[in-house]
Amino acid sequence: MIAENSERRVISVIVVNEASVLSRITDLFSGRGYNITSLTVAPIPESRYSRLTIVTSGSVRVIEQITKQLHKLIPVLRVYEHADLVEKEMALIKFPLSENLSDISTLCAAYNGKIVNVGENVIIAMVADEPVRIENFLRVIKKYNPKEIVRSGAVALER
Repeated sequence: MIAENSERRVISVIVVNEASVLSRITDLFSGRGYNITSLTVAPIPESRYSRLTIVTSGSVRVIEQITKQLHKLIPVLRVYEHADLVEKEMALIKFPLSENLSDISTLCAAYNGKIVNVGENVIIAMVADEPVRIENFLRVIKKYNPKEIVRSGAVALER
C-alpha cells in the first residue's frame, strides 16, 4: 500500500526485550499492508530494552497511523519518527581473489570501509556509510564481479 505522496521514513522503537515482540510489530505492518524496507534490532547496552530501527514508506498520515498503532502495543516504550537523524548502514562484499585488491581497497576507503579478510579464493570488504552512499558503492563495484553482498539494514539516531 504505497500512496502517491509516499516518502521514505525511519522509525525507531524502544521495546522491552522479550519473546514475540518483533513478531507483534511486524504483524502490525503486514496486517495493514505496509512494507518494511529495512529492519534492524539490537539490545540497548546495560538495560532490558532493545531498539528497532524500521525503514518504511508512507505519507505523513500513514506514518502517523503506524506510530499510533505501535504505541498501543504493550511492550513498546517509545516510538520516534526521525526528522533530523544520523543514519548508517553496513555492507559486506565478497570478491574473487583475481580482482584488483588495490582498486577495491581504494573504493572502500572512499565509502568509510576497508578490506576485512583475504582468503585463498576471496576478498571480503566492508563499507559503512549512509544508505544512499551504500547504494552508490554497490553500483560502482559491479565491475569487480562481487560474488556475494550482505547488507545490515539501517541504524539511526536522532541528533
